[in-house]
Amino acid sequence: MAQKEAHLDQETFCCSICLDLLKDPVTVPCGHSYCMTCIKTHWDVEDQQHMYSCPQCRQTFTPRPVLGKNTMLAALVEELKKTGLQAAPADHCYAGPEDVACDVCTGRKLKALKSCLVCLASYCEKHLQPHYESPTFRKHKLVEPSKKLQENICSRHDQVMKMFCRTDQQSICYLCSVEEHKGHDTVSAAAERIKRQRELEGSRQKIQQGIQDRAKDVKVLQQELETINGSADKAVEDSEKIFIELIRLLEKRCSDVQQQIRSQQETEVSRVKELQEKLEQEITELKRKDADLKQLSHTQDHTQFLHNYPSVSALSEPTDSSSINIRPLRYFEDVTAAVSELRDKLQDILREKWTNISLALTEVDVLLPQPEPKTRAGFLQYSQEITLDPNTANTQLLLSEGNRKATVRRQQSYSSHPDSFTYWRQVLSRESLTGRCYWEVEWSGSGVSVAVTYKNISRAGYSDECLFGFNDKSWALFCQQNSYYFRHNSITTPVSGPQSSRVGVYLDHRAGILSFYSVSETMTLLHRVQTTFTQPLYAGLWFYDYDYDYNHDYYYYNYGDTAEFCKLK
Repeated sequence: MAQKEAHLDQETFCCSICLDLLKDPVTVPCGHSYCMTCIKTHWDVEDQQHMYSCPQCRQTFTPRPVLGKNTMLAALVEELKKTGLQAAPADHCYAGPEDVACDVCTGRKLKALKSCLVCLASYCEKHLQPHYESPTFRKHKLVEPSKKLQENICSRHDQVMKMFCRTDQQSICYLCSVEEHKGHDTVSAAAERIKRQRELEGSRQKIQQGIQDRAKDVKVLQQELETINGSADKAVEDSEKIFIELIRLLEKRCSDVQQQIRSQQETEVSRVKELQEKLEQEITELKRKDADLKQLSHTQDHTQFLHNYPSVSALSEPTDSSSINIRPLRYFEDVTAAVSELRDKLQDILREKWTNISLALTEVDVLLPQPEPKTRAGFLQYSQEITLDPNTANTQLLLSEGNRKATVRRQQSYSSHPDSFTYWRQVLSRESLTGRCYWEVEWSGSGVSVAVTYKNISRAGYSDECLFGFNDKSWALFCQQNSYYFRHNSITTPVSGPQSSRVGVYLDHRAGILSFYSVSETMTLLHRVQTTFTQPLYAGLWFYDYDYDYNHDYYYYNYGDTAEFCKLK
């Protein structure tokens, strides 16, 4: 309790301007006391208006009061100093660079507790007291401390802006409303605030609803993430098991082949060795007989010769050499050839099935299909760089610009390749197209067909099975100088739209959408296809073989016609 009373004594003898113990205390006519230096400095500022006020109660005095030292207060302050009591506030009470400072404090300013929208000033706790105690200030509007109070002052009339011009959408003062804003739709700032507050609440409700909706979406997506990760992990695990089974099966087959080879090797080697030993025994026997016959041939006694000849000349039945049939020197090479044939067939199967696996992977799309873009900038985010495959080009097409451009030439440009189109002037892209893709083709000449097709389209001959748009494996937009038409599976659809030398193509493989656009300053849809694609697609070009000149009544070949896949990135 004693500490509490001491604290009150400190406040009683503090200057409300510097918030320190009074120095040379003086008392102004209203009864409040200040340091002589503090109140003089305060009135020096007000001296230009010839009106002097009390910083606490705002009572004004005219003329400027003559100040004299209050000796009683001075004595009491000196007594307080002897007791060691100080009134300096803690450091955290002073205003820092980011804080709103009290406008009344002199010297080191304290933090403002409130700002007054009527006084257009900010006050610390001490200097705010008159707003709570004096009836004069009770109608003043106190808000949280603000550094922007001066923004409430009209720069033209130096008055508080309490009006709002709806016509010009700006805050104004009353004089503005009767002068430069005369005749405008003006209301009080409070009325406009009520209107805007309602709009704000409506916006907040929409935002909060949006937050709730997105929170639900986030939860759904989180569940999808877990499902995707789980499904992918299981697919990796299952695929690994399947491939391991395939590897083990191949290893087992390899082991079986090796075992059978070794077994057959052992059998054949045994048979050959057995026959070899038999023949070697016969050779030994024949050599012995030959020695006996040689010895008999040297016998001079005719009777003895004739007596021994029957027994010596008798020969055992020899092995018939004609029964030893040696096969051509291939031995196990046929096994190697059979295994090589198996390898080639497995590679063909893997290539064929790998396309299906890749397509199945690209078809994994958890999110709903994105709508088709509305602007060229939207399409460009799906831009696909496309180059042409020389192996597929007809021999009358010359590729250039990094294989992005094709030009019709009279001379043969390439030697024939098994993958090339042998009759029609066509060429395919090197890249396969899945997912969402966009590309543009710039063409010149009498006409070109901009197409997409499956890779297994026929290449040899001049049948419809080889020609873009004339079979169920290709889709083609035919571009001519004054017309378009679309063709698929030999069905022709007329197409109307602005003529342009540039055509844009948008593909959403999963959604089965193929769209063709005329591209100039704007993009105009020419034709859209909705179908189901079962294989990866490839971009293609087809140049007409000839055209008809109506002015001179003759057909001519379209040498020099070009088409180029544009660089979009």
